[in-house]
Amino acid sequence: MTTLKDIAAACGVSVASVSKALNHAPDIGPETAERIRRTARELGYHPNAAARALRTRKTYNVGVLFEDNAHRGLTHEFFSQVLNALKNSLESHGYDVTFVSQNVGPTQRSFLEHCQYRDFDGVVIANVEFEDPSVGELVRSGVPLVTVDYVFDNVGAVLSDNVQGIRDLVEYMYQLGHRRIAYIYGDNSAVTRSRLASFYRTCESLGLTIPDEYVRGAMYHQPKESGLATRDLLALKEPPTCILYPDDIALLGGQTEIESQGLRIPDDISIAGYDGIWLCQMLRPRLTTLQQDCQMMGSKAAQLLVEAMESPKTYIPRQILVPGHLIQGDTAKSIGSKT
Repeated sequence: MTTLKDIAAACGVSVASVSKALNHAPDIGPETAERIRRTARELGYHPNAAARALRTRKTYNVGVLFEDNAHRGLTHEFFSQVLNALKNSLESHGYDVTFVSQNVGPTQRSFLEHCQYRDFDGVVIANVEFEDPSVGELVRSGVPLVTVDYVFDNVGAVLSDNVQGIRDLVEYMYQLGHRRIAYIYGDNSAVTRSRLASFYRTCESLGLTIPDEYVRGAMYHQPKESGLATRDLLALKEPPTCILYPDDIALLGGQTEIESQGLRIPDDISIAGYDGIWLCQMLRPRLTTLQQDCQMMGSKAAQLLVEAMESPKTYIPRQILVPGHLIQGDTAKSIGSKT
């Protein structure tokens, strides 16, 4: 195995100079540093992680806490894209990524205990039951943290602009002439509460009175539940002309129910999803939806965490709001303003 001494001998420099070049220290000439790094690559040098951890008191390992109620794991279309962008960005800064779990072998540990066991330099909390006491324990531990779509005091956060996203969808449907707009929202969470409040606020600003029966709950990413909620909406004496769904996958259940009743989208009823996942853009008619910027959310979360880990004395936790983009698609139709 190639050592620092081997590289030093090949370059005719000291071991200290090799160490400085490999760690990008500023007090070594750029030409010499590049020659040393090139020689290290040619000799197949790989730094010893354990030795680096002892020297720098850093493991260069970041934990990701991600658990979703739908048990989709890394098949979750939205969060998988966010986490992929997060992983790529962290790796570009030299960090490995490991998932945080309460089950490590036969032993059950708290989230904090797992983080301590792995000695993570920092943690990203992407999707959990944020009110879980085990999550609160981790947040209060002092470990550098960044959350996605949730806000804790004194913790950096990256948030999709859910308020503006719902506003854009409702206003778009209003412009198309829809006045009877129904909303099927996801399971109880900070994201859901923000979207629901934005729905009511936007409707109020447009002078729309939304009947209570037009607003129904269903789980995220559960087409069956959204299908049943859609059935109830269509059975109303005065059914909506437009239905907004909690996400693109849930919308598929509503679409199936609508079509099973012999109705056509968008000729008989307009629908819209949320997330803007690429798969649903392959459907015909092309889905009207609010596309979240997963790439930006993941990279910004990585940026915040790197700041928290590498500049703890100057780091100030802040919230970064990431806007989405309305995809008009073909599942919503203009009906004038007759209703």
